[in-house]
Amino acid sequence: MKPAIREETAADRLAVREVMTAAFGSAAEADLVDRLRADGDVAIALVAAEGGRIVGQILFSPLRAPFRALALAPVAVLPERQRQGIGSALIEAGLARATAAGWEGAFVLGEPAFYGRFGFEAGLAAGFQSPYGGPYLLARALAGPLPARSGRIDHAAAFAALS
Repeated sequence: MKPAIREETAADRLAVREVMTAAFGSAAEADLVDRLRADGDVAIALVAAEGGRIVGQILFSPLRAPFRALALAPVAVLPERQRQGIGSALIEAGLARATAAGWEGAFVLGEPAFYGRFGFEAGLAAGFQSPYGGPYLLARALAGPLPARSGRIDHAAAFAALS
């Protein structure tokens, strides 16, 4: 059965925490999600639900950037459901919602080979200053080309706790 992708609700939060903890092997990313919610720094939060069970989650938070941009982080899928396309479906659905909502770009800190499949490129992020700069900082334009190719990007304050 293929999970349904839908907006996260308050009733999903405990299950999302369990997915995050299982997927990452610690509570750090679950704590990040909780703090982003508490700080009002959630632009898009989606879950993959299968028969009433949450099997995956993705979150996008606003960045301070030279244009309307989002940070994709985190995305998680229960370990026993990984490598079945659920994470990819969450990423594609999240990017589609971001584009429809008028966001102009998205950044992610991740594996270039994986995120490159979704249009993220290190070259697009290279001109931006960020504490997370380097070969794993990737960017993707959402609606036409990025309005700027350089400048400073700052993630929501909650990300500092992960360092």
